[in-house]
Amino acid sequence: YDSSKQVWHKGNKQYLFNAFALAKVWRAQLLHALHQHPLLWVPGGLPSKWVVDCRCVGKGQPALEYLSRSLYRGVLPDRDIIKVEEDSVTFRYKESQTQQWIQRTLPTLKFLLLILQHVLPKGLQRVRDYGFLRGQARQTLGRIQLLLLGLFYSLPNLEPVTKSKATRCCPCCQHEMACVGITRPR
Repeated sequence: YDSSKQVWHKGNKQYLFNAFALAKVWRAQLLHALHQHPLLWVPGGLPSKWVVDCRCVGKGQPALEYLSRSLYRGVLPDRDIIKVEEDSVTFRYKESQTQQWIQRTLPTLKFLLLILQHVLPKGLQRVRDYGFLRGQARQTLGRIQLLLLGLFYSLPNLEPVTKSKATRCCPCCQHEMACVGITRPR
């Protein structure tokens, strides 16, 4: 959506972001957030180039299913933890390449370390909304919705509607009349 022209523009279907530029921005933002936190530290020897998974996941229902699995759920659902013993945890997961369910048993500490790798530091969000989906872009989003509906008019005035009291004037003296009761014909 081009906000200056207020029109949609068509892009390459297989290209959303430059993965190298996205990796640089992600690395910079994450390191900045870590440096701002008083209790977190950044280990030395971090690689200068990071890899970001930026690939086309299709469109429609398959894309929604993929994104919902990777963005809005926990790392491992409770139903996939099969057995918990004093010194080990058995769980199952679906192999992404073969789509086969695999069982794995790990020592408890290794299992917890594996799960805690996916916990974000306090203050970071798993998904952020940018562009016309951000919280302060209601007017832009409203215009986009109007464009999608095929309605090409400006947004109506968003002033609150003032409700006035229904009044009836006397036909003889033109003063306001008060309702004292209602009678219905029999």
